[in-house]
Amino acid sequence: MRKIAIMVLAVILLGLLGGCAGKPADPENRAIVVGFSQLGAESSWRMANTKSVEAAAKQYGFGLMMENANQKQEKQIDAIRSFIAYRVDVIVFSPIVETGWDNVLNEAKQANIPVILVDRMIESENADSLYTAIVGADFYAEGRRAGEYLIRKADAEKMDHVRIAEISGTPDSTPMRDRQRGFQDAIREDSRFEIIDSISGDFLRSKGEECMTYLLEKYGKDGIDVIYSHNDSMTLGVLDILEKNGIRPAKDIILITVDGEKEAVEALKAGRINCVVQCSPDLGDEVMKLVQDLKAGKEIPRVTHPDEGAFSDLDDLTDPRVEGF
Repeated sequence: MRKIAIMVLAVILLGLLGGCAGKPADPENRAIVVGFSQLGAESSWRMANTKSVEAAAKQYGFGLMMENANQKQEKQIDAIRSFIAYRVDVIVFSPIVETGWDNVLNEAKQANIPVILVDRMIESENADSLYTAIVGADFYAEGRRAGEYLIRKADAEKMDHVRIAEISGTPDSTPMRDRQRGFQDAIREDSRFEIIDSISGDFLRSKGEECMTYLLEKYGKDGIDVIYSHNDSMTLGVLDILEKNGIRPAKDIILITVDGEKEAVEALKAGRINCVVQCSPDLGDEVMKLVQDLKAGKEIPRVTHPDEGAFSDLDDLTDPRVEGF
C-alpha cells in the first residue's frame, strides 16, 4: 500500500515539475518544492519545529514533501534519495547524528540540489561542500549559559562543593556535543564544580526517568547537588522520578534544562526547575527565506542563529517575556 502511495505521489509531483501536455515547465512560474526530512517527533520542541517549517512553507507558497525518520538515520538517507529522484528544488533536513552523510549528500550535490541543515550539523572531511547553509541554535552558547547560571547560583547559595550529574542528548548529535562542551568550558576554571557522571537520555522523557532512577540508585538523594539535562523532555522525566521519591526538585537538587517548552517554563515559575535555557524551534521562516533567496540567485548567509537567552530563579519570572512554546 505504501509503495502504491509513493508511486502516485511521484507521478503527481513529476507532473508538477514537468509541466502540462508534455511541455517543459516555465522555471519562473512553477512552484518551488522543498524536501524536508525531520529526524523524529521525540519532544514538544521537535513537533513545534516541524509545525514551524510546515507553516512557513505554506506562507511562502512552496510545495513541501516531508518525511519523518523516527530517529533512524537510514530513513533519513532514504528520504533524501527520494527527494533527489523527485527533483526537488532544495533539500532541508535535521541530521540525527553528525556522521554518515557523505554518500547521499554527494548525490544531492551531483544533482545540483542545494542542502540546508536545520538545527544540527554534520561532520565530514568535505562537510563545507556538502551543504549550503545551516539554520539553528548556537548549542555551545546554550551550554555556556547553563554553566554561567550555575556559577551565579553557587555564589548566591554560598556552595563550596557542587556535584553535578549530566543527562545528555543523543550520542554524537550536535546539540549533545556542543551543550556538553559549552557547559564544561563555562565551569572548567572553578574548582567548586565536579561532574560526577554523564549519561545519555537520548532527548526522551522516558529515558530521563530511567537516567534519574539510575543516578539515585548509584549516588543516593544526598550524593547529587545538580542535574544538568540537555533538554526539557528528559528534565520532565527527571521531575517525575524526584517527586515520586520524595525529593524536592529545585530545592534538594538544582535542575538546569535546555529548550523552553511551556511545561518546563511553568515548572520554573512554580519553583520546580531552577533554570531554563532557551532553544527556539521557530526556524521555519528563516529556512524558507533562504530557499526563496537561493532560487532567486541571491547569496545567503552560511550560518543563521535565532536570538535566545535563559530564564532562572535568579531573575524576574513575572516578566511577560518569560514564556514557553
